[in-house]
Amino acid sequence: MNEAILALAIGVLAGSGIWLLLRPRTFQVVIGLSLLSYAVNLFIFAMGRLRMNAAPIVPAGAAADPAAFADPLPQALVLTAIVISFAMTALLLVVLLAARGLSGTDHVDGRERK
Repeated sequence: MNEAILALAIGVLAGSGIWLLLRPRTFQVVIGLSLLSYAVNLFIFAMGRLRMNAAPIVPAGAAADPAAFADPLPQALVLTAIVISFAMTALLLVVLLAARGLSGTDHVDGRERK
């Protein structure tokens, strides 16, 4: 049941992110990129197996049974992706504000539709 909820959440986030990414306003594009990055982060978490109350590392001298431990690599990748997406969003907002100041519109193509 948990896997179905996670898959549905990933699908909704990815679909909403792509839909917003194709919108003509720059703020909608920024929100769409953020939603898409959240979907990818959840997908990376799901690839590392969903384990509750499992240690991410093997204690010294213990047998390394992969089914008993959580995989720390997806956690590290998602943490890195969160930091990179935050920096990307900040940079994108600065560039979009500068483009709005130069063009006078917040449309992606720089032209207001009539």
